Amino acid sequence: MNLKDKIRTVPNWPIEGVMFRDITSLLQEPDAFRETCDLLYERYKNMQIDKIVGIDARGFVFGAVLAYKLGVGFVPVRKKGKLPPETVSQDYSLEYGTNTVEIRDDAIQKGEKVLIVDDLIATGGTVSAAAKLVEKLGGEVLECAFIIELPDLKGREMIKNYKIFTLVEFEGE
Repeated sequence: MNLKDKIRTVPNWPIEGVMFRDITSLLQEPDAFRETCDLLYERYKNMQIDKIVGIDARGFVFGAVLAYKLGVGFVPVRKKGKLPPETVSQDYSLEYGTNTVEIRDDAIQKGEKVLIVDDLIATGGTVSAAAKLVEKLGGEVLECAFIIELPDLKGREMIKNYKIFTLVEFEGE
């Protein structure tokens, strides 16, 4: 199955000039969703991972399934103000603005090995902020996993100190 064909493109959303890659079309097809989750599981089933960090909000979908399949804990990184105190926060820039993400201050223990999961890497701002949060709490980021990569936006450069895994690319499209 070609997973790329299952991802809908929405032109000019959320702002003019952005080609939004919408994974909800992939999620609606049971075979495509299952294959995506299975591909992630196959990659990580033999790694020593303590926690999966999923980035708000679509990273929750794949991160939670993967944590369940691997038998490890799941930690949400959320937009500011969505988690109860006490939290640690990190500001970041994204392709069309700025934002802040937070993590519970007790979510990651010192020395825990962490996989960060999100649906997409564009400029790398969000995942870079998530990685900084993991490290602030003493965790070690093993890898950052994405369903989609937009290479033209050079997100890999923002997180070049981390291993990166993606399933599909939309280059220059």
